[in-house]
Amino acid sequence: MVFLLLGFVAAVGVAIGGLWLGQRRLIYFPGRAVPPVEAVLPGWAEATLKTDDGLELGGWFASPGRDAAVVLVFNGNAGSRAGRAPLGAKLAAQGLGVLLWDYRGYGGNPGYPNEDGLARDARAAASFLDRHARGHPVVYFGESLGAGVAVELAVARAPAALILRSPFTSLVDTGAVHYPFLPVRTLLRDRYPSLERLGNVLVPVQVIAGDSDSIVPFDQSRRLFDAAIGRKELKVIAGADHNDAALCDGNELIDAVVSFVRAHVERHGTANGA
Repeated sequence: MVFLLLGFVAAVGVAIGGLWLGQRRLIYFPGRAVPPVEAVLPGWAEATLKTDDGLELGGWFASPGRDAAVVLVFNGNAGSRAGRAPLGAKLAAQGLGVLLWDYRGYGGNPGYPNEDGLARDARAAASFLDRHARGHPVVYFGESLGAGVAVELAVARAPAALILRSPFTSLVDTGAVHYPFLPVRTLLRDRYPSLERLGNVLVPVQVIAGDSDSIVPFDQSRRLFDAAIGRKELKVIAGADHNDAALCDGNELIDAVVSFVRAHVERHGTANGA
């Protein structure tokens, strides 16, 4: 029995060690192939973002109309900017500027994704807009994991407004929902503690969530909304799951985003705080 017990403990230790070493493969699912921008979004420009640790990241940029805001899009944990092209096209059709881009390791970019690396990448994206959209207010739009990246950046470099689509309270909380049999709260290295950070964000905040989300429970998005201070808005898309078209680039979502920007950014002449 002693040997059996020791064998079991050793097996569990090996399994947990494997999860510790390989956990980021369970979090990040990079899309590799990205076509030329003209094949997907005619009229947009290729963008190069330079990080402070020496990486060059690819992106696509649509210049804003006169006095219009620019939407800086933070992708979720899977795919690439090519999958966000319909979202970008619909926002640009409303006269907004849009920057679609990919994190390190995504969309053919060099590097490997992790929380610190994505924070560096986000700063590079904001710096790109400092140069190419000077004088235009910048709105952060983060989806799912990207909402965690956007919140972190909003604390460091305040945008004109912050829009969070399907945001979680923290990656730890979401991981615990999906892997209740694992010591997620102890093992997880990349944590994205948005609930802790959001109280330091003073700009208008919009939360958009589906009430049938099977990936990020709706109650987490609601808790994050409740934690926001100042002007805020909650938009619930009835019956929508995490990756449904309604939450990715549906008309209801686009209308909500544009209305929020018009009401809280462009109408009030908010300056770009990034």
